[in-house]
Amino acid sequence: MKKLILFLMILNGAVTVSCNSSTYGDISVVTNPTYNANIGPLVKASCSGCHSGGQQIHDFTNYAQVKDGVQNGNIICRIDQSQSCGGVMPQSGSMPQTTINMFILWKTQGCPN
Repeated sequence: MKKLILFLMILNGAVTVSCNSSTYGDISVVTNPTYNANIGPLVKASCSGCHSGGQQIHDFTNYAQVKDGVQNGNIICRIDQSQSCGGVMPQSGSMPQTTINMFILWKTQGCPN
């Protein structure tokens, strides 16, 4: 019985130590997103395949266009599946919630370049 208790205590300690915040090192939360560092590369990778060169109603190829689409358009509504304002973008599949949250934060902080 003592060996079982000792084993369970060691196992519990091993699990506790292995489940610290460094386990999730690949998950990053951006607290001050900017267009150049964060939003622009995401838009280029996820949106500009269809929204550039006059292929769609809206072009999102530069800062001014993306800023206008976030502030006056419905970019955030279209990428956020919890809202209903048309088809969810991008068409290839929904963005992770952390990415959607970064767009919302970028808008809240005034869309810094």
